[in-house]
Amino acid sequence: MSDITKSSIINSIKNISDQHFNSAAITLNSIRKFEINDGELLLEISIASENESKIKELISTQLKNDFKDLKNINLEVHTKISSKISAHKDAKKDAILPGVKNTIAIASGKGGVGKSTVAVNLAVALAKDGANVGLIDADIYGPSIPMMLGTNEKPEVYQAENSVKIIPLEKYGIKFMSIGLLVDDKAPIIWRGPMASGAIKQFLTDVDWGELDYLIFDLPPGTGDIQLTLVQTIPLTGAVIVTTPQEVSLIDARKALKMFERVNVPILGVIENMSFFIAPDTGKQYDIFGKGGGQKICTELNAAFLGGIPINPSIREGGDSGMPMAYAMPDSNETKVLFEISQKLTEQVNIRNANASEKIEILLGDDD
Repeated sequence: MSDITKSSIINSIKNISDQHFNSAAITLNSIRKFEINDGELLLEISIASENESKIKELISTQLKNDFKDLKNINLEVHTKISSKISAHKDAKKDAILPGVKNTIAIASGKGGVGKSTVAVNLAVALAKDGANVGLIDADIYGPSIPMMLGTNEKPEVYQAENSVKIIPLEKYGIKFMSIGLLVDDKAPIIWRGPMASGAIKQFLTDVDWGELDYLIFDLPPGTGDIQLTLVQTIPLTGAVIVTTPQEVSLIDARKALKMFERVNVPILGVIENMSFFIAPDTGKQYDIFGKGGGQKICTELNAAFLGGIPINPSIREGGDSGMPMAYAMPDSNETKVLFEISQKLTEQVNIRNANASEKIEILLGDDD
């Protein structure tokens, strides 16, 4: 290599092959800082990994090897890993959810794109990676999380100092709450918008969530009352948009993305569900719903592409049986994709929180 730049560093790191390190999740934005002084490379990088010492060694070795032919530089690499889960600092959020570091909305512009399936599997993947995760089924009119997690138990309550608190259920390493746990699952919920919005507020204030790294909201499709109630009640860390490749889905995904931008909620990324199908007998890939739509909308609207999830009957079966694929089939290719997406999401959250902290520091500096 002829020079050391952010791009050349990223290209070098992507050559690392190690089962404990997802180099594919590294992007230009992952590099928080790099300097070269007297042959020493000082690198600060955001990586979703708990094994800091191992990752530092891998990166140092790779960079030294790739840049060993640079003239007049005897390269020494010093790497700082930002691998711990960062927190979204906001006084209003902290007042309502004092133990929750980050709040993430999983949204879609239209129904039928597999948003709830993605939300559940994403929550399980984050939990299996060591995070403390909560999941709110915010689709009041069509709650599906209880079925997808295989339970219809009623949550317990207890008397707190000034109010009654609900204890969320726990399964597959995540805490969760749904209106489906509180009403008859055969009865339709015939509520006007204010009642549905009030239920979401109660899930925030009356549920004892404890200490969480991520509280994920599985939103109903569209851009209605519940979405607005949520963003007006607490400042969200960010939103993830779920779409499918075909244009009819992308039209509505654009609307959802624009809605969050209009109410000042950062877009953490786009997930393309049902990206393609691999025939089990031939291994041939079929782009049933089109190709490249998720990446196209990310390029168009300057959002991060978190990944594409292929079509697999096992994903649907996992939702119907109450055992998410991310838990039931840990070695499947689809589960590996889900874990890659969860790691990219963690990285985007860290980048968003770091950028927000830098803005606060600048503002405080200006006040001085």
